[in-house]
Amino acid sequence: MTETPEDLVLPIALAEVVEVGFEWEWDEETDEARGCDFEPYEQFEAPEKTAWWFRLWTGNEEVDGSEFRFFGATGTGDYVGFWLVRPSAPITEQPVVYLGSEGERGVIARDLDDLLWLFADGFGPGEAFTDPGRETQPNEAFQAIAERYAPGRRRSAAEIVAAAREEFPDFSELIDAMCR
Repeated sequence: MTETPEDLVLPIALAEVVEVGFEWEWDEETDEARGCDFEPYEQFEAPEKTAWWFRLWTGNEEVDGSEFRFFGATGTGDYVGFWLVRPSAPITEQPVVYLGSEGERGVIARDLDDLLWLFADGFGPGEAFTDPGRETQPNEAFQAIAERYAPGRRRSAAEIVAAAREEFPDFSELIDAMCR
């Protein structure tokens, strides 16, 4: 099945996040990163590109990654997208996963609303995956988006990531089964 351009359109809230964008820089003086290393796409990745990458990442020519809709990456090649695991649920209600360039993987948000609050609290997907308890600088522009599209859903990053991992404890095993 060939995707039409409409099939690649991001949900409105995520498109607004793309418009704001993420800042990331390395501070030479403190030898620390500032901001979030995340580059959201302007549309969902085309299925053909997902299939190519996912086969390469898993080492398995029999998989195509069609259960994922990737919408961004980090500078090191980590992928972030929706995992289409909830039958009949809209994409905004699907969990958000992180697939690292070195094989790391995990569910970081139960849905788009939770992801918006991660962004609002100053977390990118990689930061949420590796250290959801760290201190961050909240992002006012992302807070406004989260308040508009996910009012009443605010929780700490640690709570958001823990809830996602609790709901989907077997994600890593699913990925293991696909890898060769």
